[in-house]
Order: sequence, then C-alpha cells, then structure tokens
Amino acid sequence: MLMDRFDNTLNLLMFLVFTGFAVASFVIAALVREDAYRAADKQTKKFWLILLGVNLALNLFLPGLLFLLIAGLVAAIVFMVDVRPALKQVMGGGGGRRGGSSSDGPYGPYNGGR
Repeated sequence: MLMDRFDNTLNLLMFLVFTGFAVASFVIAALVREDAYRAADKQTKKFWLILLGVNLALNLFLPGLLFLLIAGLVAAIVFMVDVRPALKQVMGGGGGRRGGSSSDGPYGPYNGGR
C-alpha cells in the first residue's frame, strides 16, 4: 500500500517535470526567429519544433512509454543546453545585461543634452 502510493507520487512528479520541461523548450523554440537558427549554425526551427512537439505530444498522450519520454527529455535538454545559448548569443542576449552601455536611458543613449 505504501509502495503503491510512493510509485504513484513518483510517476506524477516525473510526468509534471517531463511535461513542464517539454512545454518550456517547445515554447522557447517557437518564439525564436528562423534566421537565428541559421545564424547560430544549428538545425532549422522546423526541425526543433517537430522534435520538441513530438516530445510534448508523447508526454501528454502516452505517458506510460518511459523509454520514449526519456529520449524526448534528452532532446529537450540538448535544445536548452546547446541550441538555446547559441540562439541567445546570435540574437544579442548572451550577457547578464540586456545590451547597451552604462549611459543608456530608457529611450536610448544619453548624449549630455547635445
């Protein structure tokens, strides 16, 4: 009885983590422009959307196929660890700051009243 409850809790936790990660990676892949994938020298946006979309569908509709879920998780991890940083760098969001210099105001650089 206690082991069944533990198994159910573990399965629910795995489902939530795997599905949440699948949703996050799919949404991030969908929001990035197509040309950024080419500029970062990565697979196309269509490739990643198909791969991550299949992963998300498997998580939602066939949660019992653990081997496929783990394979999809690996694909999502590769996207988040390798592709996403390369895309951020190409799009100019690689640093801790959002760009610009220290003299930039809310409407652009401050030029001293000139």
